[in-house]
Amino acid sequence: MFSPRVLKSASSLMCRGFFTGQMCRQGKAPDMAEVRNRLREIVGASTNWKDHQQALAERASLSQYLAQSQEELPAKTMKDSAIEAHLPLGTQPALREKYLNYHNSVRFGRILEDLDSLAVLICYSHTWNKELKRSPLSIVTALVDKIDMRKNIIYPDCDIKFTGHVTWVGKTSIEAKMHMSQYHDGAYTDVLDATFVMVARDPENKRAAFINPLKLESPEEEAIFQQGEINKTRRVELSTASLLKVAPTAEERTLVHNLFLNTLDTRTVSFRSRILPPNSVWMEDAKMKGLEICHPQERNIFNRIFGGFLMRKAYELGWANACAFAGCRPTLVAVDDIVFRKPVEIGSLLLLSSQVCYTEGVHIQVRVHTEVLDPLTRQHSTTNVFHFTFRVDSDIPAIVPQSYGESMLYLDGKRHFDETMRSQG
Repeated sequence: MFSPRVLKSASSLMCRGFFTGQMCRQGKAPDMAEVRNRLREIVGASTNWKDHQQALAERASLSQYLAQSQEELPAKTMKDSAIEAHLPLGTQPALREKYLNYHNSVRFGRILEDLDSLAVLICYSHTWNKELKRSPLSIVTALVDKIDMRKNIIYPDCDIKFTGHVTWVGKTSIEAKMHMSQYHDGAYTDVLDATFVMVARDPENKRAAFINPLKLESPEEEAIFQQGEINKTRRVELSTASLLKVAPTAEERTLVHNLFLNTLDTRTVSFRSRILPPNSVWMEDAKMKGLEICHPQERNIFNRIFGGFLMRKAYELGWANACAFAGCRPTLVAVDDIVFRKPVEIGSLLLLSSQVCYTEGVHIQVRVHTEVLDPLTRQHSTTNVFHFTFRVDSDIPAIVPQSYGESMLYLDGKRHFDETMRSQG
């Protein structure tokens, strides 16, 4: 849910001093390159690796500007954080090359990177203090709550517009909603809606920091804020009911037992003799793995690996997994519940594991788990878990778990799939 009145004012943010330079003089909305440049200005980051490290070391002195309580900070409105940014694929052929995929469409992984950058900038615009040259806050992505696709085709040679603003705030966390549309046949049409949750931390990114409260100016904005409260409550409930914490429901236990019974060999009286039902695939045979060495090129403004890069790599592996499983090109339906559990440091070995964990009709639910490996200690640490829902043109085989652990993956995938279908229904 967005406020049309707030989004209408998005392009005027430049004139209030948040953006500087040529784009402000021309009075036009920034493109994504300018969005990233502005983020570097806000925290004092450099494009040079050596200078970048020094600049971040100097950020420690900004701690003196942190508020000791939220009450010390002035309230901001939704209009204060409203931003419009453009991706000029139609007018900049050189940029188009970066986004083009083999199927003459747009690489959605690149869009995920842009959404992540824009969400951070929206939150900085909410917390911006024009009296300071640099922000004392380190704002990072906590989770991607939901990305719902409104259109399957993204054209590689048509301009894209992003709009968004803050829709809910807590003491140290912020919800930002974004909308993406594309200019085609003389008009902008909806492509996707995204909801990100960010957290504010101190200049050294070590502890939580207070952010400005949100001032609601209309019943419409109160409804938007209330939806943010509902989203927060839903996330808490889902976390509480996680299969990593509590047993499946009675209905889920029955489902798992029926799956088990369907795989028993009726010719034997044994719990160990298992056969694969017709038009089915063992879960063990529906996975794909990848490895990334995390180079400085992929760093964010805080000298760690950019969250958008992690999302792009996870999406591309998940898409490839769904494609190999279905034997055809899948289209994305939704992204949900991407949790950033811990940052990924420069130089890390990032292990990605994708698993088709649930199928229903023409839909494929994919879970991608990422972890870093310390080659010296051989310790593995989970950094992210991603959930993607894909669709293909015809029915696909059923996925069948064998172990109890795989059964929990199956149920978790079903939960995410059912939640996606409810939100889009």
